[in-house]
Amino acid sequence: MPISIGPPADNPPTPRISHGHTLLATQWAEEVEKRTDGAVKINIFPGATLTPADQSYDGVVKGISDLAMGVLSYVKGRFPLCEVIDLPLGYQSGLEATRLSNAFHQKFQPKELSDTKVMYLHGHGPGILHTKTQLSNLEELKGLKIRCTGTSAKIVKALGATPVAMPQTETYDALQKGLVQGTLTPIEGLKGWKFAEVLASTTKNLGSSYSVAFFVVMNKKKWDALPQQAQAAIEQVNREWMDKTGQAWDQFDQAGQEFTLAKGNKVIELTPAEDQRWAKLVQPILDEYVAASQAKGLPGREALEFCQQWLKNNR
Repeated sequence: MPISIGPPADNPPTPRISHGHTLLATQWAEEVEKRTDGAVKINIFPGATLTPADQSYDGVVKGISDLAMGVLSYVKGRFPLCEVIDLPLGYQSGLEATRLSNAFHQKFQPKELSDTKVMYLHGHGPGILHTKTQLSNLEELKGLKIRCTGTSAKIVKALGATPVAMPQTETYDALQKGLVQGTLTPIEGLKGWKFAEVLASTTKNLGSSYSVAFFVVMNKKKWDALPQQAQAAIEQVNREWMDKTGQAWDQFDQAGQEFTLAKGNKVIELTPAEDQRWAKLVQPILDEYVAASQAKGLPGREALEFCQQWLKNNR
């Protein structure tokens, strides 16, 4: 008899495929069913149907849902060691961020994730600056109001701009009305959120770019109940989907860049020297992470050094 992953439902709702990652998640579920010869069938429910976004991880822990995909930083302080992934480490691609996330998890096996079975992690492409005017140095950024949230707010402040905390959903209107003069986000948002319609320029500040750690996790009891053969098949699919997901982020970024250029907007590359100036200014954010994690008895310094060395060795 097939094992159904997901709440019982005679007619489980069909998720609205509005983003490439929704499609990718659906393909992952279909591949799991195929590789397990139908022994495991996953019922996908649209976001926030079973739990709000900021409760999706704990919803898996409690068994409200068997699987969840979400963002670790939605619950500030819940995953303190994993916050290293969200730091401005100077990411250059989504594939890089995704591979690093999984290498970090394999190396440190964070206790904060031990109450679920981690399928895989992933991270979006470089979080960089997009503004209403062309900007190629720190002096031009100084004092501008930049939409941001979480760790990115620290980055904006460190770079000398004025952080304005705001959900992604409110950003378009705020840019259109001039309430903010820019946003910090991966370039895919220029198309996915149509920001290119209300912005004029993208600055590739890759030396100070950040990413955000996403998770795909399963309830531990549900995982342990699966036959070993099914577990092995799912693990193989997970390994394949790590790169598929990272590559997808990069494809979305490429589409965002093509979209903004088609609108007549500019994409500005910082000079190496200028990029290094930006990177130097965000260093205190990394130091703050180390101090905060070590105060909690966590190996923050080791985690940061591992991530930095991994990036250096894998480019």
